[in-house]
Amino acid sequence: MLSPIDQVIARVLAVYGGWGRHVPVEKMRCDWDRLFGAKSARASMRAETLGGVSVAWVAAEGADPDRMFVYLHGGGYKVGSIASHVDLVSRLSAASGAVGLMVDYRLAPEHRFPAPIDDTLAVWSALTARGVDVSRVPIAGDSAGGNLALASAIALRDQGAPSPSALVLLSPWTDLEARGASYETRAAADPIHQRKMILMMAGAYLDGADAAAPLASPLNADLSGLPPMLIQVGDRETVLSDSEDLAAAARGAGVPVVLQVWPEMIHVFQQFPDVLPEAGEAIEAIGAFLASANKRFQE
Repeated sequence: MLSPIDQVIARVLAVYGGWGRHVPVEKMRCDWDRLFGAKSARASMRAETLGGVSVAWVAAEGADPDRMFVYLHGGGYKVGSIASHVDLVSRLSAASGAVGLMVDYRLAPEHRFPAPIDDTLAVWSALTARGVDVSRVPIAGDSAGGNLALASAIALRDQGAPSPSALVLLSPWTDLEARGASYETRAAADPIHQRKMILMMAGAYLDGADAAAPLASPLNADLSGLPPMLIQVGDRETVLSDSEDLAAAARGAGVPVVLQVWPEMIHVFQQFPDVLPEAGEAIEAIGAFLASANKRFQE
């Protein structure tokens, strides 16, 4: 009988294994939504448009409508959607007692860097125009969504706009040049993400833009003045260094950081709480951090 983590790996590989070189992006997106997608009975969902961008409000039963967080889904800037991440966000809403706002940002190859950043900033500006005190609002994201959360926070800081109260980053993809040592040290342990694949995804998103640019690879940015961060990552990930190097750089810039490295876990393991007890524990830890950030930054 397969262990829980091996069951998860088998589910993921069943999708990835069907993606040949010529698989249409529409099929990849449908497969991704089918792998992760589940309209959770734990929460209500309401769609609208903010700043010209499609969003969805996700509220678990009992969530405080005056507290919220923004969530940016992962998927290599190519796949992923509100549908693929609504269950995770509903669980985060329940764990934190806050309402989640999911941003349906534009994807590559139709839309390249920096379109997702532009979309996130447009939503942030629309929230501000609506009267939301966005300085009390955390931003969370996984994988490419973690990259996007960081890049957006950096852009807001550089513009002199109100910054988020905190950042929650799940297996964040912080270096699109894939220079981290874990691409070698975790190559045999990671069943999914290898350097060649990561560089291909980066190239599709950047479309010739400089991968070293701070808004493309936030690991290269000046991180001073960013809000407190919670980073969660699996110890089996080839992108482990993206989290460890980010945590070191952020601490060096004076940013409070909590880095949690979860033994035996894979990329964005939090999406499998139905199989992995560790995923449920990680979600509870995120919920506590979000609740603490809201309380701390409102007082």
